Amino acid sequence: MMKKYAAELLGTFALVFAGTGAIIINDLTGGAISNTGIALTFGLVVMAMIYALGDISGAHLNPAVTFGFWVSGTFPIRMMLPYILSQCAGALSASLVLRLLFLKHPTLGATFPAGSVSQSFILEAILTFLLMFVILNVSTGAKEKGLLNGAAIGAVVALEALFAGPICGASMNPARSLGPALVTGHMSGLWIYLTAPVLGAYLAHLGCRCVREKGCCRIADEASCQ
Repeated sequence: MMKKYAAELLGTFALVFAGTGAIIINDLTGGAISNTGIALTFGLVVMAMIYALGDISGAHLNPAVTFGFWVSGTFPIRMMLPYILSQCAGALSASLVLRLLFLKHPTLGATFPAGSVSQSFILEAILTFLLMFVILNVSTGAKEKGLLNGAAIGAVVALEALFAGPICGASMNPARSLGPALVTGHMSGLWIYLTAPVLGAYLAHLGCRCVREKGCCRIADEASCQ
């Protein structure tokens, strides 16, 4: 089990380090990376971590994804909290390293609503719904490397960050938003990014049941996660 938790920590570290690092460097270089580059960075690092760690932990890298698998009956509840704690630890560690590297950057890539709170909440919920819907429909089990089709999931992350990032941050991931918020103390609007993705993941479970055959969301066999 410790290897699974370590994989989630390291994978989420990579996601936050590369993704929010791209935001920081873009700010410091006057837009050299651009929103397109930031979106691609998030998508590519997610894809890479899925292929690197998928056969170890499933490469959730996201508390909302872990919750989505649990509510769909494909992930045991006893593993949910350790997974989420590992993901949050990875995100926090990445933000601490980025703080050491970029002492003067005020936000470290934290997510904030650019418009109204309701606008960002709805966007985050819908974005996570679409992400989790794709994940559930390309999943083959709770353990196999094929759990997440890396190219498909990475493309969804990049696509959503590309068009929605400038408005809501396109976090879709409570751990990704929590790390920089805790390190910088910029907690305004954080509740949006902690709650909306969870709601979106739950709605994705319902959507999956609407389009898939009966029994697609099975009760997890905990022995398969040993």
